[in-house]
Amino acid sequence: MPHSQTSAPRDSRSGVRLARGASPWLLPTVAAAALSLTRARKSGRWAAAAVPTTALAAGMLWFFRDPEREIAQGRVISPADGVVQSIMPWKDGRTRVAIFMSPLNVHVNRAPLAGTVTSVEHIPGGFVPAFNKESENNERVVWHFDTELGDIEMVQIAGAVARRIVPYVPAGTKVEQGERIGLIRFGSRVDIYLPEGVEVAVEVGQATTAGVTRIDRD
Repeated sequence: MPHSQTSAPRDSRSGVRLARGASPWLLPTVAAAALSLTRARKSGRWAAAAVPTTALAAGMLWFFRDPEREIAQGRVISPADGVVQSIMPWKDGRTRVAIFMSPLNVHVNRAPLAGTVTSVEHIPGGFVPAFNKESENNERVVWHFDTELGDIEMVQIAGAVARRIVPYVPAGTKVEQGERIGLIRFGSRVDIYLPEGVEVAVEVGQATTAGVTRIDRD
């Protein structure tokens, strides 16, 4: 299947665009704000409605921002904006780094390494808050990448508000490190599993920036 991304992954331009997959939320709120502002001059009722609808539209534009970034150098970079929630050794020797994304973070996720997407699996589940331990059973999308470090697993986990995960690329797609690969609407979590022998460079509580923060250490 042909590559669906149109922007260069290593774009140094300053600027912000809107995330793909945001339209179902953005269009109704922006339309409502535009309508209320248009009619506000003729009606006090519409003028009163214009304040919350405009604020909501502005909030949606902020939530779904998708800034251009200069992609950092390193073997593994953060796939998500957020805060490192936990770092956990796994039974098979891998290390799971869980990144919690609040509603104020950028919601677009990026490829942690260059490689080929070998699978994109949607798994139905619940919608408890992403910081809750029970979020392990939430709705999620499990990604696998064939990379220079071998198979890399990344999991997008929906939260209490983020009830839709939007993958941008299908299995079989070759991606560059830092390339946009999907969107989680509102607060959520992204887990990345580092292969055995790869040392973690981040700490619990550390803020991360997708495409910028390095996750591993030489």
